[in-house]
Amino acid sequence: MLIDTHCHLDAAEFAEDRLAVIQRAGEQGVGAIVIPAVARSNFDTVRDLAHSFSGGCYALGIHPICVPEAEASDLDVLESKIVAALDDPRLVAIGEIGLDFFLPQLKEADMRDKQEVFYAAQLDLAERYGLPVLLHVRRSQDRVLKHLRKREAIGGIAHAFNGSFQQAGQFIDQGFALGFGGAMTFTRALQIRRLAEQLPLEALVLETDAPDIAPAWLGGPGQPAARNEPGEVAGVATEMARLRGLARAELIMATATNAKRVLPRLASIAVNG
Repeated sequence: MLIDTHCHLDAAEFAEDRLAVIQRAGEQGVGAIVIPAVARSNFDTVRDLAHSFSGGCYALGIHPICVPEAEASDLDVLESKIVAALDDPRLVAIGEIGLDFFLPQLKEADMRDKQEVFYAAQLDLAERYGLPVLLHVRRSQDRVLKHLRKREAIGGIAHAFNGSFQQAGQFIDQGFALGFGGAMTFTRALQIRRLAEQLPLEALVLETDAPDIAPAWLGGPGQPAARNEPGEVAGVATEMARLRGLARAELIMATATNAKRVLPRLASIAVNG
């Protein structure tokens, strides 16, 4: 079965037809969708949405892009929500968390420092409660890894991976799988495509990051912005299988197995719905 390991299904872009989007994903063979939170304001939203359909699951965390507006008390609320959901099999990770040193408003020293405070605190929660993490890693691979090395292996997924082969190996050594989605489908994305083709198969998982990072067949530069959907992970699987010279069914089975390994709670959702 196909697993979309990273999809912001609660986004406003899906407000008008969310049920149809979920149905189309199922028709494409998507058996599980992981919905990460980004801020205190949507902790309950992603939980309730995950419980509203077969194959829905969720993660709770504070996204680095949301850190500028976040308060220290948000971390207390996050911990309380995690504790309350520890017996909920649909809670599969802490996320989306990490560091973003790409956006101008996040590159200033004070914002970098605040991001690291929130990232470290959420890694501590993951370690404390035995949950993997969904990592946002943009222009920040080495700093993200530095924090991971200070802790016992947490594991999880480095979402939308776009680092070097050396950095990829370091994440794998820390117990992570690497997420690949729409960016990999563009022929000009040479480094991402090399990674998807040459990294060990057991290190790869599929994702869409919907409604963002639409694949090549939904449009590209100079064309109207296209909304991505979780069902598009089917095409991502086809392209990764082509790059690696594998049968599509083999690629789907392997990436689903990888997702269940790094997000162990996902196994019951992907089987039982």
